[in-house]
Amino acid sequence: MRELLLRLIDQMVDGGIRFEDGRREFERRFIERALADAEGHLSDTAATLGIHRNTLARKMAELRIKRPR
Repeated sequence: MRELLLRLIDQMVDGGIRFEDGRREFERRFIERALADAEGHLSDTAATLGIHRNTLARKMAELRIKRPR
């Protein structure tokens, strides 16, 4: 896992991706995946991510993520 992450970071830096853009995309995909696994249940998603439900809702609004139906 660590090697994959290091290679991804190398590719992002070499490709000129800015830190903020990379962070936002990582957060978006991480949250979307956890939401899908939890079938859209915010409390379950927040527990999986180890964050408070309100923090998850704020992040979803910030990243314009919609709950899957």
